[in-house]
Amino acid sequence: MHDISSVVNRYFDMWNEPDPDERLRLIAQTWSDTATYVDPMFAADGQNGINEMVSSLQEQYPGYQVRLTGEIDHHHDRARFGWEIIDRHRVESPFAGIDFAVIGSDGRLQSISGFIDLAPAANDGK
Repeated sequence: MHDISSVVNRYFDMWNEPDPDERLRLIAQTWSDTATYVDPMFAADGQNGINEMVSSLQEQYPGYQVRLTGEIDHHHDRARFGWEIIDRHRVESPFAGIDFAVIGSDGRLQSISGFIDLAPAANDGK
């Protein structure tokens, strides 16, 4: 069995890494070449798609950080864990949810399906 904590910690490091070269290094260590990510806001295929997704989130929410909440639950090649996105300056959490991961035989992430439990209310123009 691979060290699930290490791969999940690198996953969070990836979301928070502002340097594109360092982020690509983390992605290569953390995600398989054919990895997929999907949640209600994003979908990405492969390491380049995942990098573009992270870059997009960082552009949309500058100064925010993604972090683990609670324990990592895992069995076989599956894991689930909670997360939140916080403003580094105000310590608010406009987003929170849970991710379900499949770990490949090489110990890297093969796929993540994310679910959002908390998100800002949509501005409906009222």
